[in-house]
Amino acid sequence: MRWSAGWYGAAGSDRRPAGGRAVPGLDSTWTCGWPAARISAVGDGRAALAVIGECGADEAQLRDALPVVRAKGWRALTRWPGSYLAVARTGETSAVIGDLAGQHPVYYRTDAAGTWWSTAASALAALDGAPIDVTALAAHLAFGQPDVLAGRSLFRDVRRVPGGHLLLLGPGGAAVERYEPVSSPRVDLRAQAPVVRAALAEAVAARIDDRPVSTDLAGLDSTTLACLAAQRGPVAAVTFADERLHDDDLAFAVRTAATVPGLIHHTVPGTLGTVYYAGLGDLSALPVTDAPNAYVVTASIKRAVLDTVAENTPGPGVHFTGAAGDAVLSAPSSYLADLLRERRHRRALQHALAHARLRHTSAFHVLARVRPASKVDLVGAWWQTAAELRGPARDWIPQAQRPLAWTPLLASADWMTHGARLMLASALDEAAGTLTDAPARLAEWSDRQDLARVGADTAGLRALALAGHGIEVAAPFLDNEVIRACLAVPADERGAPGAYKPLLDAAFTGSGVLPGFVLARTTKGGFNALAYAGLRDNAPVLKDLLGPSSQLAALGLVTEQPVADALARAAAGQPTAQGALHLVVAAEVWLRQHAAARAAAWEEVGGRVAAA
Repeated sequence: MRWSAGWYGAAGSDRRPAGGRAVPGLDSTWTCGWPAARISAVGDGRAALAVIGECGADEAQLRDALPVVRAKGWRALTRWPGSYLAVARTGETSAVIGDLAGQHPVYYRTDAAGTWWSTAASALAALDGAPIDVTALAAHLAFGQPDVLAGRSLFRDVRRVPGGHLLLLGPGGAAVERYEPVSSPRVDLRAQAPVVRAALAEAVAARIDDRPVSTDLAGLDSTTLACLAAQRGPVAAVTFADERLHDDDLAFAVRTAATVPGLIHHTVPGTLGTVYYAGLGDLSALPVTDAPNAYVVTASIKRAVLDTVAENTPGPGVHFTGAAGDAVLSAPSSYLADLLRERRHRRALQHALAHARLRHTSAFHVLARVRPASKVDLVGAWWQTAAELRGPARDWIPQAQRPLAWTPLLASADWMTHGARLMLASALDEAAGTLTDAPARLAEWSDRQDLARVGADTAGLRALALAGHGIEVAAPFLDNEVIRACLAVPADERGAPGAYKPLLDAAFTGSGVLPGFVLARTTKGGFNALAYAGLRDNAPVLKDLLGPSSQLAALGLVTEQPVADALARAAAGQPTAQGALHLVVAAEVWLRQHAAARAAAWEEVGGRVAAA
């Protein structure tokens, strides 16, 4: 696992990360597992700045930013292309700044002697064996929104810096401050399209050096990245094409590769074993990550893709994925609630009619589903959800049939014991009572939570690719500047029915980057068939994972019968709570891995191992 850490205190620390590399010019700051090429540091005696990760700034640009550090203009340090952690120091003040999507999260813990910070909560927990925070894990399972219990990590006594915030360290102690505005500026789609194109192009260019380049080539998002990368040299473009998928990804990929110079196309045929939930009988084959991640469920599919990349490139390189493209380029229909709240009734009705046509239902049904969320703010919604948790568990129906909500209660909440639900309700009440800077629009809240969730999951994909193939995964749609560029366009323009990803179309039409037939595409592939095949084929393993020996069950977070019922529905080919099962399986795998992990995280400065 890659991570970074630092210490701030009146005296020096008595420990450091085991095997850690000291960051030049920044006292008591280390990286673990990061190659030297992904660590850059500058300083002039009065200020120092380090960036760790994929950062598009060269040394001269970093030096030019030292006056910004002295002026404490922290947000400006987050605007280079790429995805990275920034650590800055001026005088007695240090700032630790993660990214907007949680690919470089920041955690900390403070005692009388000073403050430890890290990008790995588990590493801080290992300082003294801090246990799992059961309430925070319950929130993770019930909501799937990382910022609901904003300052709580999955480990007790380890604090989390929420998205859009930074950690500020000084003689007065540790403080968490917001660096990103609560709401994005609103810019017309047409006006913003060139900004989006430029941000994506810079994000891709920032990752391309002398390493071999590969990409997924499937949907519109990954195809965009593939075409941008191909402008800079040869690209191994890979399409997973299992015949059970019944989509047109492969047809579009073949046609794109035949049209765009530089794309060398490779197909990855599926096998009986490349399905969801395969390989979970041997968890030792999965890399240990700092938080539960969705890619443990789809690891067999990702490995098949990465195997093909490795076979067709001269060595480990950088692999682009279109992860989070949906989150920034389109928008869920939840924006209809914002239109109603803002009394834009005519536009709400126009869009509801279009959404209704797509879903073969009525505009009345669409508006009825979103209206409750339009009459409440985030705090009020959390009070309501807490009250719901205090009631009996619900019978399962598809989430799409429930009223829209700011923080939807997932089926996994109904699998918890009554005691666990009461504990979670109290924590949600407390969170609602202390929330001070909630966004005014539901779409803004949902967008940010989706990005944070995908960012955390992508850390798992990155670990999988590094551990098995030495390949670096790049997800440019999760870069700060790409997020800012896309989310500046109002959700009702990004997600307007009748056009598929109109922002991407406006950004690239006529640019010569993407073929016209790609931009005209209105279809999207899906893995539903492989999800159900995996649930059916691997049901015995899943029953064992989530049965009497389940660690989630021991914590009161899963009860056996509802999970068994969900698996039985899947085995019979009936709709089931796939998303909730996905979350629960990933969390159970994570708990078991951490219980079995024995790697030393820290060593005393003198060299003796101090904590595991």
